[in-house]
Amino acid sequence: MSVFVSGATGFIAQHVVKELVKQGYEVVGSVRSEAKGEHLSKLINSYKFSYVVVPDIVAKGAFDHVLQDNENIESFIHTASPVDFGVSNIQTGLLDPAIEGTKNVLSAIKNYGKNVKNVVVTSSVAAVDDASGKRPSNSLSTESSWNEISLQQGLQNTSLGYKAAKTFAEKEVWRFAEENKGQFNVTTVNPTYVFGPQAFKVQNKNQLNDSAEYVNKIIKLKPEDSIPFFASSFIDVRDVAKAHVAAIKRPKEFNGQRLLLIDSPWTNELLAVIINEHFPNLDIPKGSKEKSDKELATADLKWDNSKTKSLLDFGFIPLEKSVVDAVQQLLEVE
Repeated sequence: MSVFVSGATGFIAQHVVKELVKQGYEVVGSVRSEAKGEHLSKLINSYKFSYVVVPDIVAKGAFDHVLQDNENIESFIHTASPVDFGVSNIQTGLLDPAIEGTKNVLSAIKNYGKNVKNVVVTSSVAAVDDASGKRPSNSLSTESSWNEISLQQGLQNTSLGYKAAKTFAEKEVWRFAEENKGQFNVTTVNPTYVFGPQAFKVQNKNQLNDSAEYVNKIIKLKPEDSIPFFASSFIDVRDVAKAHVAAIKRPKEFNGQRLLLIDSPWTNELLAVIINEHFPNLDIPKGSKEKSDKELATADLKWDNSKTKSLLDFGFIPLEKSVVDAVQQLLEVE
């Protein structure tokens, strides 16, 4: 089977491509430049991978040529979406790339995807957990929960902008699924904060995604520094990749499903505890498990993703292993 992966150089996407190639799929990935494509090809080092250049996913018809030139594509995995909280313009920097980019993908599939049967889109827990204030802050998040944020609210700041971008991009996916019922198997993958190592050896720390930066920031702390408060949930990147692949391997089972990928809660305190235990020579603040437990008790992190877990035929990588593997890789760059 031939699979297309958009945004193939991304943190999650590289793991998806790596997993697909490992399982024998032929993969075509989109990259923003020839240089990025060549670099990724060298890392993957397989005749089963090739790339196409899509410089701007917002441009009308951005993916049309991809499917016109690759008629054998049977599964389309759309991972390309910005996570840049430093943008100066929320509309053009966050909302348009996510929403218009997704529309372009779906339009190309509808008009030129002659053999495309399976569509998998990387969404986010940001499209699940509510940021509109309409739901109680301690409400339970499940696969059927939706963020009720408005586009207007999304323009207030980049954090809300990201949440609105992921929410409205995913709404386009399900509108497409409804309008083309029976023609495609459609699945979204909704991960929380994604930890774990890069798919390939890290050349420099500028490659890190925003989630991985949380681990990197703890490593940089001095022993006398206070540990900044942060509490959320996590999933390992390798499990996120496997979930994408599972959706195209068993498309009928996964059709119409939102995969809520959450394993366990974490705090910065807990990250420090784990890192200290495994890398005592780093000389960072000790962290406190008791303090972490207290922080989590007030964090209102409630979810039930038992439906997702029952669909997937693998268990999730625990936080400790995810963090240790990531730190080990980071230290090799030093």
